[in-house]
Amino acid sequence: QLVESGGGLVQAGGSLRLSCAASGRTFSNYAGGWFRQAPGKEREFVATIARSGGSTSYADSVKGRFTISRDNAKNTVYLQMNSLKPEDTAVYYCAAAFGVLEYRDAGVYSYWGQGTQVTVSS
Repeated sequence: QLVESGGGLVQAGGSLRLSCAASGRTFSNYAGGWFRQAPGKEREFVATIARSGGSTSYADSVKGRFTISRDNAKNTVYLQMNSLKPEDTAVYYCAAAFGVLEYRDAGVYSYWGQGTQVTVSS
């Protein structure tokens, strides 16, 4: 089970940190990913981190502004979001994929959270 938290309403230029807590599995065996879905749009990749935390990958739209990290001792993956823009408004989902690498393809992920709303006002 994956449970996201940390979403909310923030002004443009502000910051939020999302957390994704895993239970029931050894999270250190899984890559972590963040995806988002804005109203009327398809779900899109945001960021991913390998199970070791040693490698990460980001969508071009968030590169340099968002940072994904993890604490395997706490079974938690984080998404630090800085310099937020109105176009970052979406429901953010965390996901877990069994494997060594980081993965950008949503189809690889077997486990998903329920999502947390992020709204950025202009």
